[in-house]
Amino acid sequence: MHAMAKPKTDPNYKVIAENRRARFDYAIEDDLECGIILTGSEVKSLRENTSNVAESYAAVENGELWLVNSYIAPYERAMFGHEERRRRKLLASKKELARLWNETQRKGMTLVPLVLYFNHKGIAKLKIGIAKGKKNHDKRETEAKRDWNRQKQRLLKQS
Repeated sequence: MHAMAKPKTDPNYKVIAENRRARFDYAIEDDLECGIILTGSEVKSLRENTSNVAESYAAVENGELWLVNSYIAPYERAMFGHEERRRRKLLASKKELARLWNETQRKGMTLVPLVLYFNHKGIAKLKIGIAKGKKNHDKRETEAKRDWNRQKQRLLKQS
C-alpha cells in the first residue's frame, strides 16, 4: 500500500496536530514521514488531548534527527508524566538522515514539522517538510495569489 491518501473509513488514521502556517511561511520542496519515539504517557495523551507542532522544528544533530519544542499536553492519569516540551527523537533511515543533513547544512533548508498523526496501524508518525523560508515579499505574493484565486471563484459564481 502506497503512502497515498488513506481512505476516510480507516479507523486508526487520525491527524493529531497540523502546522497550518507552514505552507504560508515556507516554500516546501519535499516531505518525509518519520517515526517518533514517545513515552507511554505521551501516546495516551495524543489519543485524547491536544498537542502542537506549529512552533517546533526538526534538526539533525550528531547523526540523529530531533524534534525540538513540540508540545504534548500532560496526561492526567499517568503515574509517571512526561515533560511537555521535551526534545523527541525522530526515526529516519541513515540515507534519509544524510540527505536531511545535506539539505540543511549545505543548502540552508529548514526542517518544518507539517503533520503529526497516527498512521493506519495506529503508530504515531510525523511528516516533516524540507523547506526554504519565504521572505516577506514571497509571503505577500502567496497572499496575493490566494486573494486573486478567491476573487476568481467569486466572479465565476456570479456569472
